[in-house]
Amino acid sequence: MPDQTSRKASGTLRSDARENRERILVAAREAYALHGIDVPMAAIARRAKVGVATLYRRFPTRAALVSEAFAEQLAHCVGVLHEGLADPDPWRGFCSVVEDVCMMQATERGFTQAFLSQFPDHAEYAVERDRAEEGLALLIRRAKESGRLRPDFDLRDFTLLILANSGAIAGAGDDAPAASRRLVGYLLQSFRAEAAAPLPPPAPLGLDRMSS
Repeated sequence: MPDQTSRKASGTLRSDARENRERILVAAREAYALHGIDVPMAAIARRAKVGVATLYRRFPTRAALVSEAFAEQLAHCVGVLHEGLADPDPWRGFCSVVEDVCMMQATERGFTQAFLSQFPDHAEYAVERDRAEEGLALLIRRAKESGRLRPDFDLRDFTLLILANSGAIAGAGDDAPAASRRLVGYLLQSFRAEAAAPLPPPAPLGLDRMSS
């Protein structure tokens, strides 16, 4: 049976490990926001002030680190889509999804790229991306059937929206959330059925293009 000293040392070790893990995740999110998810693991270890070996003990692959860094954001996005689909007002549900996803893009700068990246050892990301595309398609169809969303809105236009929001965010610096809200407000007005006027055909953009 371990003595009191051993138990105390063990508790300290567990506490240190938890602190190291949290520092690594915070550093990873900060680095991904600034430089994208291709930041070297060694650079993240330096930012977290831990050794590279410590980082790899906690997260043996880049995919493992990226998926854990954005696990909460992924769960939030899934929840937002479910809430939008559950809303009895399809147009309101559509608008809430657009607003929430674009604001997350503005405040969690690395998440969009992480969500859409191809990680062979993290198939759940691809599964969630496919589910998101199916859910968005259903949400769009319901909003059109309600007569509120313009009839020519296409799932590919959602990608176009995200790319436009990405450009606004990139150019706005610290004012990115305000710029995103303004842009989304303008775009949602243009998406209304009563604002519809003939447009060129949709660009061939899938969700895999939403990596900016």
